[in-house]
Amino acid sequence: MPLNILLLNTNALLSADYFNSELRISLILNLSKMISNEIINDLKKKAPTEVEFHQAVEEVLESIEAVYNENPIFEAHKIIERVVLPDRIIMFRIPWMDDHGEIHVNQGYRIEFNSAIGPYKGGLRFHPDVSLGTFKFLGFEQIFKNALTGLPMGGGKGGSDFDPKGKSDNEVMRFCQSFMTELYRHVGPETDVPAGDIGVGGREIGFLYGQYKRIVNRFEGVLTGKGINWGGSWIRKEATGYGLVYITQHWLQEHGTDFKDKKVAISGAGNVAIYAAEKVMELGGKVISMSDSNGCIIDEEGIDLNLVKQIKEVERGRIKEYVETRYNAKYSTNRNEVWNIACDVALPCATQNEVNLESAKNLVANKCLVIAEGANMPITLEATHYFLQQKIGIIPGKAANAGGVAVSGLEMTQNSMKLQWTPKEVDDKLFHIMNNIHNDCVKYGKQSDGYVDYVKGANVAGFLKVANAMVDQGLI
Repeated sequence: MPLNILLLNTNALLSADYFNSELRISLILNLSKMISNEIINDLKKKAPTEVEFHQAVEEVLESIEAVYNENPIFEAHKIIERVVLPDRIIMFRIPWMDDHGEIHVNQGYRIEFNSAIGPYKGGLRFHPDVSLGTFKFLGFEQIFKNALTGLPMGGGKGGSDFDPKGKSDNEVMRFCQSFMTELYRHVGPETDVPAGDIGVGGREIGFLYGQYKRIVNRFEGVLTGKGINWGGSWIRKEATGYGLVYITQHWLQEHGTDFKDKKVAISGAGNVAIYAAEKVMELGGKVISMSDSNGCIIDEEGIDLNLVKQIKEVERGRIKEYVETRYNAKYSTNRNEVWNIACDVALPCATQNEVNLESAKNLVANKCLVIAEGANMPITLEATHYFLQQKIGIIPGKAANAGGVAVSGLEMTQNSMKLQWTPKEVDDKLFHIMNNIHNDCVKYGKQSDGYVDYVKGANVAGFLKVANAMVDQGLI
């Protein structure tokens, strides 16, 4: 029997008086599980290598099953079938010339996933290991992350397999100019507003924006993460890390405590990790670890953040250089060592799936109170399920790391109004947005025993906003 007919028949049956509430719930869950499995299996069949994308879809669908079936209009409009497919996928070649006159060609991508609540919004990532599946995963996550901020932004993502590491400024400029020469026709302040991501910082955004302005002859807010003196917003660099700590602080306060004297394990050593560490220390916590792609440092005396900034932001060095100055600190080439140490709070800010089931068990055994995702999907699905089974606090990335895109949205607002807010004004607005996200997670994630499933809460809150907008706008 087709799923849509099965759903209608089941809805009719569920209205019968002889179905008690327990059986009704069981039937709803079984039906929604069938629909979810059908969609996930279809995605896997069509693109079997896009593992990260399938993982992201599965996490969302298993969270929204009940609310989806409580609203038959979503199935009538085929919301799930539509929301898991991008509006469009743009792929293009990027020819550029290095300093020696040799021509190189890279692959460019832009996934415009969903614009139900606003123009497409999401970063550009330049990294040699990216693929179409990477950007589909990131773009899908971005839909609901952006919805949670309360700002009018749809979801998108893009970038290239270009590696900016080891390239001169002129080589990066020529690549960015070639990239934007194709991308400009697909973006605009009310259409698609890219930002930075891994491998795309202030330098790259400047080169990209300069080429866009040169081609279209307009100075407009088509990119976020711009320089502060030409349309950018204060605290954009700090925003994801600050927002991560703000929402974790709300979780701690909800449980009768705060960051004061808490031991905090952080992975990563980029902007998110550095500024999360900075805010944790401001709130009285002790950061005891950081990492990069080569290994991790553990400093039980507390991380010297100024030293980390010197190594990573000024010298662009490796995190192992930290122990050359801090003799009591330890360095390990095993990055997962971060999750083997006793901590009260864990903030994974490095990369996808860095916290596996073994790491999750170590964190629980070491009495970790809460783990909040600073990176995109750094916790595997198996580890997520384990945390939820153990009733450990877990705040998913679409909620926990939404601070970056929130301030990007605030930058868009400032550009539209032709003004610039002060750092305090932006920080206050960020704090307010993260507080609202936390409250939405509690609203939709609170269970009968009082435990709050923040994964479900974030997914349901974001999904409902997007799904209702899609219903309102008809078949588009």
